[in-house]
Amino acid sequence: MTNLIDPEVQDLLDRLADPDASVRRVAVLDFADVEDEALLPALAQLLRHDPEPTLRAEAARALAGWDEPAVVDALATALSDTAEVSTAAAQSLTELKDPRSGQRLLAHAASADAFISAAALRALRELRVPAAATPALAALQHADATVRREAVAVLGWLKHAAALPLLTRVVIGDADAEVRRAAAGALGLATADQVPGVQAALCEALQDPAWNIREEAASTLGKLRATAAAGALRAAMDDDYWQVRLRAARALGRIADVQAVPVLSQALIHPAGNLRKEAAIALGDIGDASAVPVLQAAGADPDPEVRKAVRLSLQRLGAPAGVDR
Repeated sequence: MTNLIDPEVQDLLDRLADPDASVRRVAVLDFADVEDEALLPALAQLLRHDPEPTLRAEAARALAGWDEPAVVDALATALSDTAEVSTAAAQSLTELKDPRSGQRLLAHAASADAFISAAALRALRELRVPAAATPALAALQHADATVRREAVAVLGWLKHAAALPLLTRVVIGDADAEVRRAAAGALGLATADQVPGVQAALCEALQDPAWNIREEAASTLGKLRATAAAGALRAAMDDDYWQVRLRAARALGRIADVQAVPVLSQALIHPAGNLRKEAAIALGDIGDASAVPVLQAAGADPDPEVRKAVRLSLQRLGAPAGVDR
C-alpha cells in the first residue's frame, strides 16, 4: 500500500525545490508551522546546496532542535559555510537534546578550524557525551582562547576528574582571563578527597589581576568547603571589589571559620547592601556567640533584606534581636 504524503507537506516540498529563491524562503519559514519530519531531508539538502547564503542560514535556524542524523551532519558541515550560515548552524547545534547526536560532533570538536572546534564543543557541553572529554582535553592547548574556554566548559559539565591537574594549571597560567575564570569554576567538580589538589591553585587565583576570576575562585572554594583556604578567604575580605568580598564571605560561612568573625563583622558596615546581607548570613552560619553584639547593632540597617538576614542569624545564635525598624 502506498504511503500518502500530507498535501500540506507535499506543497512545502514542492516550494522548497522551487527555482524562485523567494518561494523557497517562504517555504523554509513555513516549516515552523508544520514541523513534519518528512520535510527534514529536503531542508538538510537546502542547507547543504542552496545557492543563496541567506536561505542556507534560514534553513540552519529552522533545523534547530532536530536530532536526526542527516540534520546534525548538515548543520555540522554548515559550520564551514559563510559567517551568517555558520553562526546560525552553531546556534542550532546548541539546541540538540539527544546525546547520541554528540557522537556525530566528536570529529568536528577536534577540527583545526577554531570556529568549528569551538562550536562543536559548545554543542557537546550540554549533551554530556563522555567521549567528548578526549577532544576537550586536547583543546586545552589550542591557540584560540574561545576553543580553550569551551573545552573547559565541557570538562566541567562532564565532571571529568582526570582533567583536574590540567585545570589547576589553566586557572593560574592561561593567558586569557575568561579561560581562567571558567577553569576556576570547573574546579568545583573536585570531590572531597580531591580538594587538597585544587585549593592551592584556587587560593592563588584569589590574587588574579581580574576581579571576576577572584570572585569565581572564592565561590568555588566555598562550594568545595575548602577549610584549608580559610586564611586566603579572610584576606579576600579586603579585596577592592565588594563582589569578591561577598563570595569570600559566603565561603567563610560555609566552612564555618570562627576566625573570620572580625572581618565579617566589619563587612556589616560596608556600603554595599548585598555584602552586608551576606556577612550577616555567614555570621549565623559560623554560629559563634561573639558575633551577637555586632549583629544586634546591625538590626538598625537601612536595608530590609539585611535586617531580615540579621534577625535570622540572631535566631540561629539563640540571641534576642537588637534595634529594629
